[in-house]
Amino acid sequence: MANTSLSGKTIAVLATDGFEQVELTAPVKALKEAGASIVIVAPEAGSIQGFNHHDKGDTTSVDQSLADADASSFDGLLLPGGVISPDALRIDEKAVAFVRSFGEAGKPIAAICHGPWTLIDAGLVDGKKLTSWPSLKTDLTNAGASWVDEPVVTDGGLVTSRNPDDLPVFCDAAIEAFA
Repeated sequence: MANTSLSGKTIAVLATDGFEQVELTAPVKALKEAGASIVIVAPEAGSIQGFNHHDKGDTTSVDQSLADADASSFDGLLLPGGVISPDALRIDEKAVAFVRSFGEAGKPIAAICHGPWTLIDAGLVDGKKLTSWPSLKTDLTNAGASWVDEPVVTDGGLVTSRNPDDLPVFCDAAIEAFA
């Protein structure tokens, strides 16, 4: 995987306050090391608050607000987990439309932990094999997905993973999908 180049690729990272810190920072580091340009997209300009499970972590600067973001400008999408950020994004019409536009264009999306919640609301999981944090199993199944308890699953342009323990294989699979 180390030889996979993302040179010339631009990946959007969609998150808001309450994202799981390491589920944003580790994939962003891996994607940058593979040569990708990263754009942090959030509902509002400024910065977003990360969390280390229940405790506040660092803030991350937002590069582009959702109002200014156009999915056609990106080669792929990363959806970090944490409970708060994905839950907020799934009820934000602009965020859901942004995610849906990647799926409709056939662009790869990588989502970890609770990140697949937004995929449900974007209508992208029906008929797909996915994994996630275990509490999303019923939600994903009810939306038509086949849920499995595996470290990483790739199906039809969607790369999903369960939790921070899976980050090494998740990052490798995301790089492969984005390449």
